[in-house]
Amino acid sequence: MHKRLGKRTIKLEIPVSISATSSVVGPKEGEGPLKANFDIILEDILSGTDSWEQAESAFAKKSFESLMKKANKTPDDIQYILSGDLLNQSMGTNFGIRDLQIPFFGLFGACSTIGEAMSLGAMIIDGGYADTIIAGASSHFCSAEKQFRFPLELGTQRPPTSTWTVSGSGSCILEKSGSSPYITHITTGKIVDMGIKDANNMGAAMAPAAIDVLCAHFKDTGRSPDYYDIIATGDLGYIGHELVKKLIEDEGYKLGNNYTDCGILIFDKEMQDTHSGGSGCGCAAVTFAGHFYKQLIKGDIKKLLFIPTGALMSQTSALQGESIPSIAHAVAIEA
Repeated sequence: MHKRLGKRTIKLEIPVSISATSSVVGPKEGEGPLKANFDIILEDILSGTDSWEQAESAFAKKSFESLMKKANKTPDDIQYILSGDLLNQSMGTNFGIRDLQIPFFGLFGACSTIGEAMSLGAMIIDGGYADTIIAGASSHFCSAEKQFRFPLELGTQRPPTSTWTVSGSGSCILEKSGSSPYITHITTGKIVDMGIKDANNMGAAMAPAAIDVLCAHFKDTGRSPDYYDIIATGDLGYIGHELVKKLIEDEGYKLGNNYTDCGILIFDKEMQDTHSGGSGCGCAAVTFAGHFYKQLIKGDIKKLLFIPTGALMSQTSALQGESIPSIAHAVAIEA
């Protein structure tokens, strides 16, 4: 138990290197503020396929293949892939990686999946069970709308509270030995459900989970919010971001200008008409892989607390009138 701090945080015995990242995005993401940071911007939202679901698989495949090429790795060099998406049975990921023939753990943490993948991957490496792992996540606006809300063909009006699911796939290579940046601490989230039922207000549903894991991280590590150069939640958008800033003060913490959200950064709210910002598994994944990772490599930031957030709803739970349980995972990354 010497690696544990408090109830929910792990301090890795040997920090795990993030040796490479890859980000593949669709046309809308490629027109946003972070466009210069992405590795591959696809002009075709279908990526040459016949369906949105097949397109999401193509995004994931391109991301993993690009990642291994950048890192000069082959599938034989990778012990495990840990990844997932929003689709039923994680079909976006399953079909995207089937030709790679790499041992695979399929994960579902909704939009928090990249945080879950990085957390578990780092723990596997720290435990001595692998030397090299790929962690990833993907989503697609059209497939997510079709599955969780309304098919695009209906032309349903989106309310101002809604977020825009990112079409993209982000991935990273975690290694036992390598250069910085390093994953140093992991604080695992728990399910938080405040009774929100509005599937068009993901920010309000997920904000309490972000607050919960932030408080756990600060309590377990003894760190304060100003320890980090950047604290970035994953997919809360403008509404969730403001809720976190306000409600966490009730817990005795104050977040300053170092607190941001991937859903705010990835789109231009006004120019791109994305309402409350971005969300989806791909949101935090590509923003970290394309934006924050480059800042860490350049030395523009040295300490990042990365907190992807996820709404653990399903088609079935929504139809049965269930509320939206949420979760968030905190990954401390230091250069």
